[in-house]
Amino acid sequence: MRLSTRQPSIRLYRPFVMIVFAIGALIGSEGTLSCLFAKDTFKVAVLDPQAVIENSKAGRRALETLKKHAEAREKLLKSDQEELKELQEEIQNADPQTPKDVLTRKQELFAKKFQEFQKRGQEFQQELNEKQRELVKEYMEKIEKATEAVAKRHGFSLVIDKGSDTTLKIVLYHRKGLDITNEVIQEFNRLYK
Repeated sequence: MRLSTRQPSIRLYRPFVMIVFAIGALIGSEGTLSCLFAKDTFKVAVLDPQAVIENSKAGRRALETLKKHAEAREKLLKSDQEELKELQEEIQNADPQTPKDVLTRKQELFAKKFQEFQKRGQEFQQELNEKQRELVKEYMEKIEKATEAVAKRHGFSLVIDKGSDTTLKIVLYHRKGLDITNEVIQEFNRLYK
């Protein structure tokens, strides 16, 4: 097996690079900033939206609902898997005197049930992915409203998604005082009980 020595495509990094350049342009162009924000100081904050979903009351309820849905689907798949395992053992442990046509029918039944199992698993995964997308979309809109309220209250001009260990990290370093995640969680809980 030959490993590729090609470098990752720059397209993968384009959004990250564009954000870094935009922030650099805003922070680095003092003349432009002094014109844009002559009376105000330019304040920046960072936020972890994933933490808001995971730690807010409404977010935890939504994640628990999603988890229960996934567990119910997983239980169905596990039941199907047990049925397949039993059928496979029946085929493997068949008496050598078993007629060939009976064994063939069982093998065909196994193949059919296995295909149905795979199809159902894919459908369940697509369904779960869709529910996750809907949840993220709904909660990102709510997080934006809570973030806007906190940002306006403190005079922040820009709030950047700092990312998390499970997502793309956009902010590699920030002072502790710039992270408004906990305050946004409190605002989120106030707005969406």
